[in-house]
Amino acid sequence: MSALFEPYTLRDVTIPNRVWMPPMCQYSAAPDGPDAGVPNDWHFAHYAARAAGGTGLIVVEATGVSPEGRISPYDLGIWNDAQVAAFRRITRFLESQGTIPGIQLAHAGRKASTDRPWTGGAPVGPDAHGWQPVAPSAVPFADGHPVPTELTVAEIQEIVGQFADAARRALAAGFEVAEIHGAHGYLINEFLSPYSNHRTDEYGGSYENRTRLALQIVDAVREVWPQGKPLFFRISATDWLEEGGWTADDTVRFAADLKAHGIDLLDVSTGGNASGARIPVGPGYQVPFAARVKNETSLPVAAVGLITEAEQAEKIIANGEADAVLLGRELLRNPSWARHAARELGADVHVPDQYHRSV
Repeated sequence: MSALFEPYTLRDVTIPNRVWMPPMCQYSAAPDGPDAGVPNDWHFAHYAARAAGGTGLIVVEATGVSPEGRISPYDLGIWNDAQVAAFRRITRFLESQGTIPGIQLAHAGRKASTDRPWTGGAPVGPDAHGWQPVAPSAVPFADGHPVPTELTVAEIQEIVGQFADAARRALAAGFEVAEIHGAHGYLINEFLSPYSNHRTDEYGGSYENRTRLALQIVDAVREVWPQGKPLFFRISATDWLEEGGWTADDTVRFAADLKAHGIDLLDVSTGGNASGARIPVGPGYQVPFAARVKNETSLPVAAVGLITEAEQAEKIIANGEADAVLLGRELLRNPSWARHAARELGADVHVPDQYHRSV
């Protein structure tokens, strides 16, 4: 039997296979007004196609826990009830196809308030629906980016509460899995890394202080997220810096802390916090970081990063390098990748009745 198409159970949720879709922003929501952050027909069609294609778990794109937490003005949000109602349409369809619906709860920190990638992705101001970014320290992400406002302790605690409120709404919206975004140079990652966190209070300096916010958010979300439902954490396993950044050793250490605080799976990516980092991109280039966490801790992991071929994905699971694979760009290219991979590997996957003539 194909390892890639074996079901996988976390807490009370069984995911039908190990082919998962990671969060990938669509930058397609209204930027302001009553429809700000609300999923629309594009989002429904986008996620529905991947569910009909046999994907086991779909983690909806980075979803802002507050308006200021969005990466761009065009991102999805989950800070109000209108957003919840619109998400229910998506989660109902995903479940009708046997796909588990997940959502990534996010705050963009100093990388917030940027334009859509296809129009340049540069920072935008109030005249283009933008706002003032915040961060652990008043250090801009890169040249041309604004100096973010350094968060006060009271403001940090407000953000912790926003994550908890977002988790409550995600539950009401029908999601079965929640993921906390702690990667790619966004707010939580900014606190974790000494490269971006220059604070001297209880949220900066030592490893314990730099991980404090992340663990407080995990605790706050876990308190409101049902015990029977899995909670993921996405991490950048390394800043890809020779010194002065977050490292793979830190990630292994932190994985044990996350498990102790109720995280069920670590979604292992890399990079995004240091604009000048040199990253050796290639097929499966991030898989070794996931494999190390899996081998050195008891926390399950998912691997991501230029995983494109069925046999490649099968070997990652069969060799014990990860418990699941997350296919990003490949699922953008081919919404039915899981069906094609199952055919290649001699496995079974859900096919909608309407598509049975294609089997």
